[in-house]
Amino acid sequence: QVQLVESGGGLVQAGGSLRLSCAASGRTFSNSFMGWFRQAPGKERVFVARISAAGLITSYADSVKGRFTISRNNAKNTGYLQMNSLKPEDTAVYYCATARFASSDDSQYDSWGRGTQVTVSS
Repeated sequence: QVQLVESGGGLVQAGGSLRLSCAASGRTFSNSFMGWFRQAPGKERVFVARISAAGLITSYADSVKGRFTISRNNAKNTGYLQMNSLKPEDTAVYYCATARFASSDDSQYDSWGRGTQVTVSS
C-alpha cells in the first residue's frame, strides 16, 4: 500500500488560490492513477479530480472544472492540485488517493492520505 501525505491547505479569501501537494512513499506511485476528493462538514466525500499514471489524462468534477488543475511529478513521487478562483463552497477536507484504474468512485481507491483542511472565507 502506498502511503500518502497531503499538505498545502489553509485559510484563503474567496477568489484566492492554494496549491495542495500529495507526497507518496512507494515505488508503485508512478504506476497508479491518482485522485483528489473532498468532504465538507456534514456532507459525503465527493470526487474532485483524477489523473492517469503518466499524467496524460485528467478528469474533473463539474464544480471545479476550469478552476482546478491536477498534475503529478512521478520523479518526485508527488501529486498536486492547483486551486484557483476559490469559492466558499470549496471549503472541505481534501484527500489524495491512488487506484489501479481510472475511476471517480472512492471505493476504487486503495491508498489514502489523512487529508488537509481548506477553508475559503467570503
